[in-house]
Amino acid sequence: MPAIKANALYMDTYPVSSSISRPLIASKLVEVAEEEGAQAVAHGCTGKGNDQVRFDIAIRSLNPELQVIAPVREWNMARDKEIEWAREHEVPVPVTADSPYSIDQNLWGRSIECGVLEHPELEPPADIYEWTAPIGETPDEPEYLTIGFEEGAPVALNGERMSPLELIERVQVIAGEHGVGRIEHMEDRIVGLKSREVYEAPAATVILKAHADLEKMVLTRHEKLFKRGVDHEWAVLAYTGLWMDPLKEALDAFIDKTQESVTGEVRLKLFKGNAQVVGRSSPFSLYDLSLATYNIDTTYDQRAAAGFIELWGLPTVTAWALRKRGKVAPPLHA
Repeated sequence: MPAIKANALYMDTYPVSSSISRPLIASKLVEVAEEEGAQAVAHGCTGKGNDQVRFDIAIRSLNPELQVIAPVREWNMARDKEIEWAREHEVPVPVTADSPYSIDQNLWGRSIECGVLEHPELEPPADIYEWTAPIGETPDEPEYLTIGFEEGAPVALNGERMSPLELIERVQVIAGEHGVGRIEHMEDRIVGLKSREVYEAPAATVILKAHADLEKMVLTRHEKLFKRGVDHEWAVLAYTGLWMDPLKEALDAFIDKTQESVTGEVRLKLFKGNAQVVGRSSPFSLYDLSLATYNIDTTYDQRAAAGFIELWGLPTVTAWALRKRGKVAPPLHA
C-alpha cells in the first residue's frame, strides 16, 4: 500500500516489486535468528546486484549484532560456477546453463535477468514471460475495469469490495490476459553499473496508473507538483535499500496526509497491451463543471482573465523587454 500511495516507479518505469519485498524478508530473517539465538544470517546475493544492499542494511538496522554472511559475494563466484556448485552439492535450483535466468517474483511483480537478457540490443525471448500474454494472443475486444480507492488504497474492483490481496491477484490475471504489464528498460543499479531489466507487473501497472490519475482529480496543483518530487525520492529510497531511513518515514507521513482525499473510482480500458484511463469520479473532486464548461452559462467570468494575465506575465514581459529590446514594455491592458 505505501508503494501505491507513493506512485512508486523507480526511474519512472520499475514498480519496485523486488525492492519492497526485501525489508519484509530481512525482518523475518532477523526474527527467526533471534528466536534461534543465532549469531549470523546468510543470503545468496551476488556482489553486483541490488539485493545485497537491501538485505545488509535492513539486517544491520534491525540487529547490528548479527553477522551477515554472503558466500557468493565472498567467494567472488560467476553464475556458471554457482550453478555448478549447486549441482555438486545437490542444492535444487530452478536454473541450468542453458536456461540461466534469474527470476524473482512476488505479489507486486516478476523480474527476469541473466542469459540472453544481458545483451540489451536483443529482444527478450518469448519464453521468459509467464504472467502476460503476447499481443498476438490477447483478446480482440477491450475489457473495462473500475478500481475503487479509499484514502489512496484500492478497495474495490468493478463495484465489488475485496481485500487488497484479492484485488491485486484478480487484476494481475485480467490485465495479464490483455498483455498489460511487460516492462523492459535500462536501469541504474545501486552499485553504479547499468543493467538491462525485464519485468512483468500487470496489476502494478494498472493500479498505479489508476491511482495517479485519481490524484490529479482530488489534489491541488501545488500538492501534486510537490508530491511528484516526494514520490520520486520515495522510490529511490525503496530501491536503494534505505527503507528504514528516517527520511522515508518522514516522506510516508507527508504522503499519508495527501491520501486523505484520494477516494473515488477510476475506469480503465485494457486492450492489446495498453491500460488506458477512460473515466474517474470522486466525492472530493476539485473539478467543477460549472467553471470548466465552455457553454455560455458558465460561472467563470472570462473578463477576470485579463488582469491575471498581466500580473502573471509581468516578470517575463519586463525581463524580455529590458534584455532584448532595451526598454520597458507598456502595460498589456490599458
